Amino acid sequence: VQLQAFGGGLVQPGGSLRLSCAASTRTSSIRYMGWYRQAPGKERELVARLYTDSDTEYYADSVKGRFTISKDNAKNTLYLQMASLIPQDTATYYCHTQITTGMNFWGKGTLVTVSS
Repeated sequence: VQLQAFGGGLVQPGGSLRLSCAASTRTSSIRYMGWYRQAPGKERELVARLYTDSDTEYYADSVKGRFTISKDNAKNTLYLQMASLIPQDTATYYCHTQITTGMNFWGKGTLVTVSS
C-alpha cells in the first residue's frame, strides 16, 4: 500500500489547512486510517484516526474541536481539516493506515508550519 500525503505549508495562527492522503488500495481493505505528527525533538503522536468499518473517529485531546478527519471512498483519500491552528500544531504530519491483514503503512510526511 502506498500513501501519498500533501497539503502542508505555512499558515498563520488561527488559520486553516487541509491535508490529503491518497491510498493506493481500496478503502474496503483498510481497517483504519489516521494522521500522526512529529514536532522537532518530540515523539510521533497520533492526531486523529478513522475506523472504516464503523466510521468511528478518534482525536487527540490537543486537537479536539479544531481538526476533522474524513474520507472519500471513491477517491481512496483521507483528509484532515485543520482549523484554529496554533504554533504548537507545527510538525511533520504523516498519514498512516492499517489494513485488514494487520500490516501497517506510512506515507512520507508533509510539513505544517504555523507562524506569523
